[in-house]
Parts: sequence; structure tokens; C-alpha cells
Amino acid sequence: MNNPILLKHLRSIPDWPIKGVNFRDVTTLFKTPECVRILSDEMYDLYKDKGITKIVGIESRGFVMSSALAYRMGAGIVLCRKPGKLPCETVQESYAKEYGIDTIEIHKDAIDENDVVLLHDDLLATGGTMKAACDLVKKFNPKKIYCNFLIELNEEFPHARDTFAKDVEITSLLKF
Repeated sequence: MNNPILLKHLRSIPDWPIKGVNFRDVTTLFKTPECVRILSDEMYDLYKDKGITKIVGIESRGFVMSSALAYRMGAGIVLCRKPGKLPCETVQESYAKEYGIDTIEIHKDAIDENDVVLLHDDLLATGGTMKAACDLVKKFNPKKIYCNFLIELNEEFPHARDTFAKDVEITSLLKF
């Protein structure tokens, strides 16, 4: 993939949030209509024949393209959020981060065993949040789970994909 137009519009911020990190800022892609179209087209082409019924957007940048793709594919959208943000009964998954434990949750009635689910987030680095989201979605026993990222930092985190189950197909639009 690595579309040159997307690469041209992707902002990189050196030494943020800490020294040594080259932060990839996807908000510059979202503000450019041509980039939003390209992202939508590339994601649609990847998943149009997979039977996706629900798209799980991971808080918060994952909400943007998951919403656009759900509309285009005629799929439902499920919000995966931090605790206390969803108003009804939820199912949770906690996971270890480099500086402690974090938790994500989705509504208890969001997914069922007839769904084919695509999880979407902006960035694959360590894979911790998406792995937890996959584990959370697996509790609903859907037919199939796919994962998609806008960006994958495979040079910096070459083993991030190894944390996922082998039956989970992972795609990324931009790889560094």
C-alpha cells in the first residue's frame, strides 16, 4: 500500500510525546478530503468481500475511519471505549501497558455470534490495545475477526503482530 499521497500528508512529530519517539499524526490525513477518500477506498477494497457486519472503532482516532467504512459497507459500528464512557451494561477487557493497567469496554449487546467483525484503529505499535480489543470481541464468539490499522510501525515494533492469534487477519495501509 503506502500510497504516496497519504505519505505526503502524514505529519511526523519528532521527540513527541517523549524524546526518541517519532509520532505519526493521522489527523493531517483526516483534514484532507483526498486522503479521507483514499483511506476509505483502500479500506473498502480490502474488506468489501469479507462479509463484515460490524466494525469496532477503537477510541478515539479509530472512530473516524471505522464510521466512514461502516457507512460505505452497510455495516454497524461498535464503539470500543475507556471505562465510564458507555451508558449501558458493558463487557470489559484489561491489559498491561508499559506504565500500568488499562481497560477497554463495549456494550454487552453490541456483537453476536452471527457477526463478522472488523476492528479498526489508527496505529499498530506494541499491539496492546488492539490485542485487548480482539480478546474482548472474542468473548462474543463472532464468526470471524479482522484487524485493520492506518499505520504499522513494524521497524520499531517488529513483533507486534506476534501477539495476535493466527486466525486474525491483520492489515495496515501504511507501514514504517
